[in-house]
Amino acid sequence: MDLEKPGPEKPGPPVDQRRRQPQESAQADGCLAVAIRIPVRIVVLVLVVPVRMVWDALVVAGRFLNDTVLRPVGRALLWLGRALFVWPWVALWRYVAVPVAKGLAWLGNVLLVVPAVWCYRRVLTPVGHGISWVVRGIGAGLARLLGWIGAGLAWAYARLFTPVGHGTAWLLKGIATVLAAIGIGVYTAVAWLVRYLVVVPALSLYRWVLTPVGHGIAWAARTLVAGVVWTSRIVGIGLYWTLRVLLVLPALALWRWVLAPVGRVLAVVAREVGDALVHAWRVAGYVSLAVGRFLGRLLRMIFVEPVRWMYRSVLTPVGHMVRDAVWRPAAAAAKSVGRVTRQALASARESARQARADFRRMLFGTPRKPDPDPLGQTRREPPAAATRTLERSTTALTKE
Repeated sequence: MDLEKPGPEKPGPPVDQRRRQPQESAQADGCLAVAIRIPVRIVVLVLVVPVRMVWDALVVAGRFLNDTVLRPVGRALLWLGRALFVWPWVALWRYVAVPVAKGLAWLGNVLLVVPAVWCYRRVLTPVGHGISWVVRGIGAGLARLLGWIGAGLAWAYARLFTPVGHGTAWLLKGIATVLAAIGIGVYTAVAWLVRYLVVVPALSLYRWVLTPVGHGIAWAARTLVAGVVWTSRIVGIGLYWTLRVLLVLPALALWRWVLAPVGRVLAVVAREVGDALVHAWRVAGYVSLAVGRFLGRLLRMIFVEPVRWMYRSVLTPVGHMVRDAVWRPAAAAAKSVGRVTRQALASARESARQARADFRRMLFGTPRKPDPDPLGQTRREPPAAATRTLERSTTALTKE
């Protein structure tokens, strides 16, 4: 008897879903897919590896060409395009068009806007106010005149037109009454004649002649339509079964037993070919990467490492020896020669300056020195003013 409680199950190692998925898909696929997959992948891998290697070589060449040729050429063309097309227009806009436009705006303001504003304020506004005052006066006079005319017309309407209108209306009302009585009598007579001469005979003709004839024609038409419908149904059923037996059933059998299986096989083949292409492209990428690394390492071992060894082991010591034995002594000698040359040139310049000074003294004598100021100051400096007091002033009004 087990007395211990069953503990929680220990979590096992995580199962990779990507490893489980191919196993499940391989178990789910049929034998046809499994039989087609390996040969197709082998053939596609053999065909895709050269293509992938060529593609990778073209990509590397394209990147190298882009980094070394196309990008610098593009930058140079961009700078050249800016220098030829953008910067001249910018300079033309900034230093020609904008100042000219500002000058034209100022000139237009001075020649057009300011005179127009002055003309509006000083000429048109007073003239407009005067015209409006005249128009208001004329309007007030016309309004008063129209008021007088309206009052006269109202008096004429009340005293003259209204009695005449009432009389005319009474006369027209009597004439209308007489004409209405005459019209009612004529209408009654015409209605009685139309009823007994037109309506009653037409109603009898419709009821006893046209209605039976119409029913007979309708029955004949319904019978004819029913016959045509039944005939067309029979013919349609015959054509339906004929087409079904001759076309539909063979086409359905061809689709079900030939085309559908062939389509499934082709779909499986196409799917496997697609998967093989993807797998082969990926494997070819790894192969191309390995080949590229091998070639890179081979080129490095053949060219780069010997050149590096030559630079480090041969050229660097030789360069250091040449620098220490040749260039540095030659540079020190050149510096000393330059220093001696500069000193010689400086002494020659000083000797020439002394010779010019001696020749000038010999021709013109020693130049006179300026007399010293009794206050101990030079003539260029003004003397200090004495302190101003209340009893002494330097102005023209208080000077004694």
